[in-house]
Amino acid sequence: MTINKILLCSCFLLASFVHNAVGQTATSKYDQHEAFSPLFYPTNGNEYRSASGAPGHKYWQNRADYNISVVLDTAKHRIEGSVSITYKNSSPDKLPFLWLQLDQNIYREDSRGAATSVVTGGRFANRSFTDGYNIKSVNVAIGGKKTPVKYIINDTRMQLILPEALKADGGVAKIYVEYAYEVPQYGTDRTGRLKTRYGWIYEIAQWYPRMEVYDDVLGWNSIPYQGASEFYLEYGDFDYTITAPAGMIVAGSGALQNEAQVLTPQQQAQLAKARNSDKTVMIRDSAEVAAAQPKGGMLSWHFVCKNARDIAWAASTAFVWDAARINLPSGKKALAQSIYPVESIMAPNGWVRSTEFVKGCIEIYSKQWFEYTYPVATNVAGIVGGMEYPGIVFCSHRSTGGGLWGVTDHEFGHNWFPMIVGSNERKYAWMDEGFNTFINDGSGKEFNNGEFYHKQQGQSMGRAMSGDPIMSTPDVIQSSYLGIGAYYKPAMGLGILRDYILGKERFDYAFRTYIDRWAFKHPTPWDFFRTMENVAGEDLSWFWRGWFLNSWKLDQSVKDVKYAGNDPAKGSLITIENLEQMALPVVLAITDSKGKTDTVKLPAEIWQRGGTWTFKHNSDSRITKVVIDPDKAFPDVDPSNNTWSGAGKKVPANVSAKDVLNKYLQAIGGIDKVKAIKDQTITATGSVQGTEIKMTKKFKSPDKFLLDVFIPMMNVHATKLVVNGDSVSAIQMGAPTPLDAESKERIKANLALIPEVDYLKDGVAIHLSPNIVTDDNGKDTYLITVQEDEELVSELYYDVNTGFLVKKVSRNGEQETGAIEASDYREVNGVKFPFLLKNNIGGQQIDFKVDEIKVNSNLTDTDFK
Repeated sequence: MTINKILLCSCFLLASFVHNAVGQTATSKYDQHEAFSPLFYPTNGNEYRSASGAPGHKYWQNRADYNISVVLDTAKHRIEGSVSITYKNSSPDKLPFLWLQLDQNIYREDSRGAATSVVTGGRFANRSFTDGYNIKSVNVAIGGKKTPVKYIINDTRMQLILPEALKADGGVAKIYVEYAYEVPQYGTDRTGRLKTRYGWIYEIAQWYPRMEVYDDVLGWNSIPYQGASEFYLEYGDFDYTITAPAGMIVAGSGALQNEAQVLTPQQQAQLAKARNSDKTVMIRDSAEVAAAQPKGGMLSWHFVCKNARDIAWAASTAFVWDAARINLPSGKKALAQSIYPVESIMAPNGWVRSTEFVKGCIEIYSKQWFEYTYPVATNVAGIVGGMEYPGIVFCSHRSTGGGLWGVTDHEFGHNWFPMIVGSNERKYAWMDEGFNTFINDGSGKEFNNGEFYHKQQGQSMGRAMSGDPIMSTPDVIQSSYLGIGAYYKPAMGLGILRDYILGKERFDYAFRTYIDRWAFKHPTPWDFFRTMENVAGEDLSWFWRGWFLNSWKLDQSVKDVKYAGNDPAKGSLITIENLEQMALPVVLAITDSKGKTDTVKLPAEIWQRGGTWTFKHNSDSRITKVVIDPDKAFPDVDPSNNTWSGAGKKVPANVSAKDVLNKYLQAIGGIDKVKAIKDQTITATGSVQGTEIKMTKKFKSPDKFLLDVFIPMMNVHATKLVVNGDSVSAIQMGAPTPLDAESKERIKANLALIPEVDYLKDGVAIHLSPNIVTDDNGKDTYLITVQEDEELVSELYYDVNTGFLVKKVSRNGEQETGAIEASDYREVNGVKFPFLLKNNIGGQQIDFKVDEIKVNSNLTDTDFK
């Protein structure tokens, strides 16, 4: 499932105003005995799960085959029908009772999910309530006649008390349930319905009672569905029929069995053409949608999906439909198709490219990791922002360009994790979200030569490392941290494991082996850890412990540079430190006085004997600079100590901090013109992974401010911060965000339009670095540090030549809370402002191009609401 990158960015964006991080110290907190403890695995291997990470010689799992028939009542938005489940117990245990999932019950007002949702709401909260499942009858047959069975419904679970225990080692029970439910309009962003110009779009999931998993690890896995956590399901075959009003197009998991009965001859012909075309073929175009007349009666759409853990479907009169062929490595073919309303066409980068994206990512994953296993891959545009099911995904109808690629790629990546590799999402979200986010990075690089690829900078994620450990259930992780803890942090960890610890060849072989071993089975985290270690031939317990089981932080530092025999010609002795508890390899760029730069890579094992390490570098001249992690790939909480510089350029003795500030003010127009600004409005456009963002900032002297970051695709305010005198309010992802009194005061204290005017006042703690700082582009800058308050520090970089502010870094203690690079200064009403702002928020780069700046436009108090 997609946790939109905007959510992650909005959290950090608001945090950059609140500055609630805890300062770091330079004292080492590292304990090698804890980091490299020899005890890691909680149990030994057994006959079910081997010590090597492979399924044991007596591994078993149960199976559930489904036959479902339902009717969609569009007048009442209601689904009614029946399911028969053939459940096979392959366990060595007799089962006196069975557990089923009733996930629609989360939409009841008295559900546990509703009770545990925060008062401000959020993505997984109920926006309205239904009555959940209406269970009309439940019958069971075990080796004989079908009879009613006693059942107990508790929240999203139903327990069946069997008349006789289901036998071990192959016992079979048939379960028959008649049921109905109302389709919620917004179903925790996993199911729902959307009204469009030509009709409702139904995205239907969690739509039938499903078996809980009984396994060798926990027995029955019956954690209730609370919204944030996803699913853990048995594999089986699905045979299902959807009866819907004639005139609707229905698409579902698996293959349609009765095309001739439900499609027009023209649609059948175009579909046959698409199956043999690498280019997208239109099956039902916008003209056909617009010309369609209401039809009487109903049609039944029959689908079969084999060896799957779930199924979903969509239906609408509004669907435009196109498709193309998927070419698989074995020579087999599959069908990529997209269904979307005319409002989503948005050529050339709207949903008209969806099928291209579906085909592209599936072919990449099939070649790289494991061949796609379903006959059809369907992308549905609707109300759901991003959600995955076997062979079908739901993506936002507003997505375009890179945003559409990103959500399509992510959701179809889930057809490998957890659809093929069937991990327990309800307990270990990172085993599907994190693994999927990791493989998404590779597909983004490859698709269309990286058309939409954006490199994630690991270093700026350092301040996010100390949240909930990855090994936390989704319902326990704070909602604002779920995108990091379940998605980005595990994905970054796999990237570091591949690029810096195992290497591409060993990692890829081990990761493919994990997929092959556990395809259509139920691995645990320990099975993954053991497989990677055994196949790669490395003890990685130190890595799993630090990255996955704990919330340890990383702080690598260059301590000192000396010379062998005090002679630079004999080589240098470089001392580095590990100041926090996480151990990782070290990559250094070492530059000497001749201008030569060498890259040195040291393994994590250098930290086995303590937190300080000295190594000899075979240089023959004086070292001028040492940089840890020059590619900024590691999430270091304090990058400021990653660089050691020898003798460099010095700030002239006659230049002071106030001189630099005055030069800046003069460069942008002069202090008098700056002071004459009474109000200002900035509108800018940016993007995150191709998703467009609109930013509006308003300022009115002396105490009014507005920041509004809006996502048109989602029609939601990612961040909205309003200060109007003593009133301070904040919204994140459309929901109000509580702020305590201290946070409000801190926000109000940092609203100056051009704070350099205030920095010049007596009593402000400003410090000019004695050294000229050369940035990554080779530009010389003055560095001024401003102590904004007891915790907050601003680092301001001013171009030595032009005087312009080119970069600002905000820190709380030693921890970076945000960074902005400014360029392309243009004059507005006699004052120059930057029209290009490169923001680094939580490791995500957002480049804003200013559309317009207005100065002294007579903003009123009503503009700050």
